[in-house]
Amino acid sequence: MFRLETEVDKARRDLLRRRLRDTNTAASPVLRALRGTPGERETPLHVWALDANGGLAGGLVGHTWTAWLHVTYLWVDARHRGAGLGSGLLAEAERVAAAERACTASRVETWDFQAPEFYERQGYEVVCVIPDYPPGVTEYTLTKRLG
Repeated sequence: MFRLETEVDKARRDLLRRRLRDTNTAASPVLRALRGTPGERETPLHVWALDANGGLAGGLVGHTWTAWLHVTYLWVDARHRGAGLGSGLLAEAERVAAAERACTASRVETWDFQAPEFYERQGYEVVCVIPDYPPGVTEYTLTKRLG
């Protein structure tokens, strides 16, 4: 007999995460080899572009994990779009990830109305398409080999 609950419970969430991590580690030699190493942890990677007044012109927020860069957010202020700032932010994140963190690949998710073509121009390839996520929108996952 089980009782199902739907409340948000951070302590149980953390316990579940630990137990899933232990299960995954036991099942995967790759994840087992990462245990206790710096590569096991996600490390934030941020790149900021400031205008002449110190205001935010654009930025990239992501993290590295194992040998991957994961781009979470990339945004450029409308006044600065089309000048190569987005490409520069992405290139700098890729450079740091590859040169300083030994990353060999990068991934990003984007929606159809955002920037899938931008990432393709930067050498990314579509590896997953999820139509209607959210309803009426298509989500793309793209990856790129670094180095």
